[in-house]
Amino acid sequence: MRLVAVEEHMATEEFLRAAHGLEVVPGDETETALMRAVETSPGPRARLTDLDARLREMDALGLDTAVLSLNPPGVQPYAAADAVPLAREFNDALAAVVRRYPGRFGGLATVAPQDPAAAAEETERAVGSLGLAGIMINSHTGGRYLDEPQFAPLLQAAEAARAPVYLHPRAPSMFAAYRDHGLSGAIWGYQAEAGLHAMRLILSGTLDRHPELTVVLGHLGEGIPYWLRRIDNRYAFARRTAGAATPMPRLSLTPSEYFRRNFVITTSGIDDPDVLGLALRAVGEDSVMFAIDYPYEDPATAVAFLRDAPLTDVQRTAIGHRTAERVFGIAPGNRSPS
Repeated sequence: MRLVAVEEHMATEEFLRAAHGLEVVPGDETETALMRAVETSPGPRARLTDLDARLREMDALGLDTAVLSLNPPGVQPYAAADAVPLAREFNDALAAVVRRYPGRFGGLATVAPQDPAAAAEETERAVGSLGLAGIMINSHTGGRYLDEPQFAPLLQAAEAARAPVYLHPRAPSMFAAYRDHGLSGAIWGYQAEAGLHAMRLILSGTLDRHPELTVVLGHLGEGIPYWLRRIDNRYAFARRTAGAATPMPRLSLTPSEYFRRNFVITTSGIDDPDVLGLALRAVGEDSVMFAIDYPYEDPATAVAFLRDAPLTDVQRTAIGHRTAERVFGIAPGNRSPS
C-alpha cells in the first residue's frame, strides 16, 4: 500500500539557532520555553533535523512520502519584523529539501500571520515559485484568530492559490484556565484550541466569504465530528430563539455542511479504530488523510494502526494516499530511491 503521511514536523539547525535567539512576544513565553526545551534535547532535535535518518526510518516502515512542516509554534511567537524573514528563510530551506528528495517529501510553508499582507505574499510564493503543498498555521497568533478581519488578505491568498491551510494546535490563547494539571498541552488544550479556531471559521461566516478555502485539521478533526449533529441542532435553536441575546451571522449552510465542504481531517495521534469509524461516517473517506505527528507519536504504531484498522480497500487507499494526493497536489507514483 502506498503511504503518505501529512503532519510530519521538522526543523533546520539554522532555523533553531536563529529562533532561539529571538525575544518572544508577551503571552507566548511558557509555550515557547517548552518547545525550545524539546528542540534543544539531543534526541528530539536529531529527529527534527536529521532527514537522512528519517528516510531510513520511512523505508523500514514502508512510508513513501512525508509532508513536512516546521515544528510548532513556528514563527508565530515572534515580532513580525523577526518572523517574516525567518519564515521566508525556512521556506527556502524546506523547498530545497523537497527538491533534493523527489517523491519522498512534500512541504507545508510557514507564514507569519502577525503581518497578514506579508503572510499572503509568502503563501503565494510558497505554493508558486517554491512549489510547496500548502501552509501550516499554528492556531492563534497573539490570541487572534483567522476569522478576524485583519487576516482576510491571508485567507484570500490561500483560497486564490488553492493552498490548503493546515490548522495545527498550540497552547490555548485563554491560557490561565489550562495552566494547571498539564491541561495546556496535547492532553486537552491543543484539541480544544484548534477545535475552537475551526468553529470560529465556521460560525463567523468566514467560509461564506471564502467558499473555496480548504482547512486541514489533525487528530481526526479535533473532536468536531463527534459534535456535528449537536452543533447543527444548537445552531438552529439559537437562530430561532436566542438571536438577540447571542448575536451570530446568518449562514448560508449548516455548520456540518461547511465542515464537510471545507475541511479535511487527518489521523495524527488518534490510533483508535472506533474514533476513525465515527470520522468516516461523519465526513467520508475522501476527507480523511493518514498522518503520524512525527516526532511526537510513534511511526510504527501509526502505520500498524492504518494497516490493521477494519477498513475496506477503498477506505484504506483513500486514507493512505489518495486523499493527500488530491488535497496537497502530490503526484502519485512509485517511491524514489533514497
